[in-house]
Amino acid sequence: MERNPLPAPTTPSWVPEDVVTLAVPLFIVLVIVEMIIVRVSKRGAYEAKDSAASLFMGFGSTIAGILTGGLYLVAAYWIYQFRLFDIGWTWWALLLCFLGEDLAYYWFHRIAHERRFWWASHVVHHSSQHYNLTTALRQTWTGNLSLSFATKLPLFLIGFPVEMVLMFTGISLVYQFWVHTETVGRMGAFEWIFNTPSHHRVHHATNPRYLDANYAGVLIIWDRLFGTFIPEVDHDRPRYGIVSNLGTFNPLRIATHEWIGILRDLRGAKSIGEWFGYIFGPPGWTPDGSRKTSKMLKAEWREAQQGGPQRGAGYPEAAISTSRAPHAP
Repeated sequence: MERNPLPAPTTPSWVPEDVVTLAVPLFIVLVIVEMIIVRVSKRGAYEAKDSAASLFMGFGSTIAGILTGGLYLVAAYWIYQFRLFDIGWTWWALLLCFLGEDLAYYWFHRIAHERRFWWASHVVHHSSQHYNLTTALRQTWTGNLSLSFATKLPLFLIGFPVEMVLMFTGISLVYQFWVHTETVGRMGAFEWIFNTPSHHRVHHATNPRYLDANYAGVLIIWDRLFGTFIPEVDHDRPRYGIVSNLGTFNPLRIATHEWIGILRDLRGAKSIGEWFGYIFGPPGWTPDGSRKTSKMLKAEWREAQQGGPQRGAGYPEAAISTSRAPHAP
């Protein structure tokens, strides 16, 4: 590839340096409001230790981002010098960049559920058995180290300025904060296009019906387009957490348990194929099928559902005990 000799477009003065930091006061206000609503309406739940763990994970993620974020920036700016087009800060470029960043997030998020190496980082976000706004703050410490930003790198090669992509990444993260709640019900026609609390409750659920669905960041259209959309249904209320729930609020354990699980499995691997399967296979993969992947669990659930949706909704809890964690501690 040849470097693009033209200078990068000037970043407008109205572009914020860090969208997420600007939104922190709003996050705090919304958490307090939700706590009040939950206390009054009894819709949703808070547990002090769980919320404290989520807040600590969020703080640790911020520190980790400062320490490891350079990997993303170095990769982004290096690729950008070979950009195919010089895209400026025009309205159409902003629209296309928003769509491109949101699509890249969808594919990263989907891969993070379908491949264990990236699930080891992302599982942190699913480790709470509660679903409230503090759950949104329960974030990984190892995302940059696992190159979770890789799906966004083509945007820089196309020619979208690095600052533009980072801005829409921040906007997406801020948007996704509010969908982590049980206090908001269905939202009508809005749900045809946008990710909503109902859609994201499905994503966090361990019920077989809901496994590996609704990967949307801002727009739910990608899930509808690529066949991963599943609606929330009243007769199958979402159950949250991961399988073989950790039973601890220790942040270090939350951050590293799946990486430790991978290393433990690799010690017992008997071939290169097993090594590859344990690292890059779907969560739950084993050579002998002794643990179950999401596809296996969904297939069993569909078979059990032959008598109708109510049978499927009542699928035994024990049967989903491996649905959200490939390694049982």
